[in-house]
Amino acid sequence: MIVFATESSCDETSVCIIDNNKKILSHIVYSQLEHKKYGGVIPELASRSHLTILQKITKQALGEANLNIQEIDIFCATCGPGLIGGLLVGSTFTKSLAIGVGKPFVPINHLEGHILSTSFNNNIIYPHLCFLLTGGHTQIYLVNNVGNYELLGETLDDAIGEAFDKVGKLLNLTYPGGPIIEKKAKKGDHTAFKLPHPLKKNKNLNFSFSGIKTAVNLIVKKEKIIDEIFINNLSASFQSVIANILEEKLNLTMKMLLRKKINISQISLVGGVAANKYIYKRLQSAVNDYNCSLILPKKFMLTDNAAMIGWACIKKISKNFSSDIMFKPNPRLSVNSQL
Repeated sequence: MIVFATESSCDETSVCIIDNNKKILSHIVYSQLEHKKYGGVIPELASRSHLTILQKITKQALGEANLNIQEIDIFCATCGPGLIGGLLVGSTFTKSLAIGVGKPFVPINHLEGHILSTSFNNNIIYPHLCFLLTGGHTQIYLVNNVGNYELLGETLDDAIGEAFDKVGKLLNLTYPGGPIIEKKAKKGDHTAFKLPHPLKKNKNLNFSFSGIKTAVNLIVKKEKIIDEIFINNLSASFQSVIANILEEKLNLTMKMLLRKKINISQISLVGGVAANKYIYKRLQSAVNDYNCSLILPKKFMLTDNAAMIGWACIKKISKNFSSDIMFKPNPRLSVNSQL
C-alpha cells in the first residue's frame, strides 16, 4: 500500500510518499522563510505560499519515488487543527488528486500525526503518556491506542513553542526563536534571572506560559544595555523555567496515574520543542524515577511534516478507520473528533 500525504497546517508545505512497510519513497518539506522578517507566521502569506508550492513539490516527490499518480493507493491530508487557509489549500489539492485517479482520501488530524509519530521508530506499549509540545499546542495525553486519546492537561494561553518564539522576538532574535534560544542558553547562566513559575501552587495538569513572556518583556524594557551576555543569560533562565514546568507536570501526571493504578512504561515527547536537547535531558532525568523510557520520533518527524501524516494514515487504516472525501477542514479540530 502506497500513501500520498500532504501537510499544510501552518508555515511548512510538505508532501510525502510512504508505504505500509515504513519505506519513505519521497519526503519534501518546504519551509516558508518569508515569515522571518515579521517575527511570526502571517496566515494569508502562508496560504498563498502553500498554493504556489504544492504542485511543484508533488511533481518532485513523484519523480523521486519513480511513480506516477495512478500508482498511489490512498491520499491523505491534514484537515485540522491549524490555519484554515492552509488547511483548505492542502486538503482541496489532495482531494482533487484522489478524485482524479479514483482513489480514497483519508482526513488526518495534525495532532494525531504528532502523537503517532513515535510509533514509526518505537515499539509502542499501550497505554503510554504523550507530551505534545509544538508552536500551536501544549498538551498531555494518555494514549490508550490508535484513535483513543485522553486529554489530561493543556495550556490555558500560549503554547510552549509560541512562548519560545515570542521571547525570541523580544530578544531581537530571528524567527523561529526556539533553536536560537537553545543555542544562546548554552553560553548563559540559568540562575541570572528569576522568572515566574505559573500555576505552581495549582496541582492540576494545565500549563500557562504567557506570564513568563510578560516577565521577560519587563526585564528587557528595564535593561539599558542589551548585549550578548544579557541575551545568553535571559535565554538560559527562560529555558530553565520552561524545563522546570514540564518536569513538574510530568511528576504530577505520573503520581496521578499511579493513584489510579494505570501502569505506564513509556513517555513520548513529540512536536518541534521536543527537539530541544536541554529539555529532553531534564525530562530524561525525571523519567528515570518512574522506571519509564522517554521516547522521541525520528528527528525529521518532530517539526511539521507530511511523513507523520502519511504514517498516521497507515496506522488508522490498520485499525479500519474509513476514508471520507467530504470531510471539511476544521481549524479547531479535536484530536478525538471522528475522522
